[in-house]
Amino acid sequence: MSHIESSEIVDPIEGPVRDEPVAPGAVEVPRLARHEITLADGHLVGVTVAGEGIPLVVVHGFSAEGFLYAQSLSRLVGMGFRVIAIDTAGHGATQGLPLSGQAMNDYAELLGRCIDELGIERFVLAGHSMGGQLVTRLAAQWPERTMAVILIDAIVGDTWDRMVYLFRVAPPLLGMVGALLVVDSLTIPPAFSDPRQATKLMRLAVPTVAGHLVQPWRLMGPMMSILRTRSSRYALDAIRNGEIPVIALHGSRDIAVPHRTSVDAVRRTEGTLVTIQRGGHSWPLTDPETLPAIMAEMLDGPLGDGIRRSLRAAGVRTRTPSIDQIRSACYDPGARVFDLDPVDARRKVVGRHRKPRYRWTVEHPRPTGSAPPTPNGRGRTDRQSPTTAGGRKVRPAKLDVVDGDA
Repeated sequence: MSHIESSEIVDPIEGPVRDEPVAPGAVEVPRLARHEITLADGHLVGVTVAGEGIPLVVVHGFSAEGFLYAQSLSRLVGMGFRVIAIDTAGHGATQGLPLSGQAMNDYAELLGRCIDELGIERFVLAGHSMGGQLVTRLAAQWPERTMAVILIDAIVGDTWDRMVYLFRVAPPLLGMVGALLVVDSLTIPPAFSDPRQATKLMRLAVPTVAGHLVQPWRLMGPMMSILRTRSSRYALDAIRNGEIPVIALHGSRDIAVPHRTSVDAVRRTEGTLVTIQRGGHSWPLTDPETLPAIMAEMLDGPLGDGIRRSLRAAGVRTRTPSIDQIRSACYDPGARVFDLDPVDARRKVVGRHRKPRYRWTVEHPRPTGSAPPTPNGRGRTDRQSPTTAGGRKVRPAKLDVVDGDA
């Protein structure tokens, strides 16, 4: 049985998007709890938890850690999620894997054991970059438990699989991708346009960077796991066969992981593609407002559909389930994750809401292998009628595009 090694209550940086201001210009935000827990086999794992509601398991990218996303996590809590951000092996507070267990499946298996021992039965999975590869494998393994999959600039899809083959032939190319990640992180933050946000991001990032400088060898295992990655098409096909909603978010200016990777993943899973205009690989970190705003939009679409379908399978028929119904459907009785809630669950009044820095488009590309659209009676291919987003008319696009901002 897992047990808690240490805990830390952390005041949030900003407040959730959907909560109403408690005073002019102010919002009320949840507190986050950081824990180090020991699994039944003795493996030490870092977990950040906040909120009450639908389990949202968040998995960070290469060289990051769960708490680095604290600003967005606080906002997601305000949308009815219990956020569980898990540090992957060799990152944050999580112990690394032995040399014999450094394949991507081993990293996913550790995450799965953590989810099981926390007593989480049904969940939404969200993964950034390498975390997207891991949640894809988990969803393929547990289709009946996965409500939806959120891929954020994820390293899945045919384009990425071809890149991995090149990495094996010429390993220095993987180092170049790592260098591009550094460039992305250094050039994208709004140091001049929003110094306040840049300061907050640096405050979150400094402990992570310092940890890598002290123990750089911890990242060798994750790098080796990327080189050993099998094709992601098998996991993506399993997700499609399991009819799990997939929503892929990707920055249009991601210089480390090509946008095409998410196009591939969405076509294979018959999912939804959200392109963040002018966003780099680290856009979820540089603007904490954009991800929650997109999630709010998706709750009125495929994300909400997946959650409701999973709850119905668990016997919950109402459209607005109670907390007790959610607990019964999504958690084991007496789940260990409940012990990780902040002891002092009070909220803190801070700041004000801001509009998302980025704009985005939503597309539904044709599935892989599907026939092209058939011409209509006027000799042209059929397109959907214009849709309205944010009060503005959007011209019909080639792939059912909806312009979005909040």
